[in-house]
Amino acid sequence: MRPEPEPGERDGFPTPPSPFRPRRRPALLATGASALVTLVTLGSVLAARGAADDAPSATGAGGGRPGTSLTASLPWPQEGQAAVLVEGIGQQGTAAVHGPRRPVPIASVTKVMTAYVILRDHPLRGDAPGPLVTVDDEAANESFSGAESTVEVRPGQRLSQRRLLELMLVPSGNNIARLLARWDAGSQEAFVARMNRAADDLGMDDTTYTGASGIESTTTSTAADQLKLARQVMRDEVFRSVVALPRTAPAVGSTTIPNSNELLAAPGVIGIKTGSSTPAGGALMWAVDVADRTGRRHLALGVVLHQRAGTSPQEGLHAVFDTSRALVDEVRRRMAAIAPATDTGSDTDAPSGTR
Repeated sequence: MRPEPEPGERDGFPTPPSPFRPRRRPALLATGASALVTLVTLGSVLAARGAADDAPSATGAGGGRPGTSLTASLPWPQEGQAAVLVEGIGQQGTAAVHGPRRPVPIASVTKVMTAYVILRDHPLRGDAPGPLVTVDDEAANESFSGAESTVEVRPGQRLSQRRLLELMLVPSGNNIARLLARWDAGSQEAFVARMNRAADDLGMDDTTYTGASGIESTTTSTAADQLKLARQVMRDEVFRSVVALPRTAPAVGSTTIPNSNELLAAPGVIGIKTGSSTPAGGALMWAVDVADRTGRRHLALGVVLHQRAGTSPQEGLHAVFDTSRALVDEVRRRMAAIAPATDTGSDTDAPSGTR
């Protein structure tokens, strides 16, 4: 494996031109709308260009008075954009978005959609390894690329679907993402079309995928859109188990490979995916298990994008980890003081199964 400089894309190498044209978006699709019908915006939706703080929320968490929202005035990043959601608060949950809703490169966070489509097309249950996939010459040759993050594999190796998901999501192997795409759809181009259809179905109207790995700077999205994906994909038990792994076994050699997501060291953090490149800066989709005042558990999800874009991938990652830690710590602190007013009995607190 080539662990440097990151998870994701390597600085100093031009992004290859994309063969894909951005697709025109229809109005909000019914399927995508239903995926978010349980969300209610309790935090402020901030305008672009560096608003210093949030306006008071119209509705407090758990039906509280105005201005007491769980997500109001969080320690938002000073640049880029972010979105936070806590499931199972009050009647329907709470979400907030900060910063401009302008599509930006998302680097290796792209692999979350790659995994979502793979698991949708080839569902796994429990500890099942799934079907065996033969490593092709292309994936093996890309193992030694100096231009991106890759994982060493050898031609003719037969690795299970689950092992490949681990090698794609834990150390962020770009060559593995493209291998899975070819296995699923016959070509990366055909797979990207599936990714974009899935994005449409989820109501991700500001998202365009142009590759399976995220190395292309033409793959763009918003924090709000990626939060929709996070909420859906974390309902899959296999995906959840993979992104929570601190390390995974290599396909070649014996030294285990660490997860590129150092936020996993924080209490309760159970995923999800890093990304970094010079165009994207630092990007992170995260999930944390938090308890309210009654001890009831909730899933908190967050996406932070475009941190220190235009600098090095390492600087972007450092910034996005710092910002995300601050958000996670504050969400955990506020949740400890909240007792939801209504127990809806819904499945939003402990998601299970792909939907």
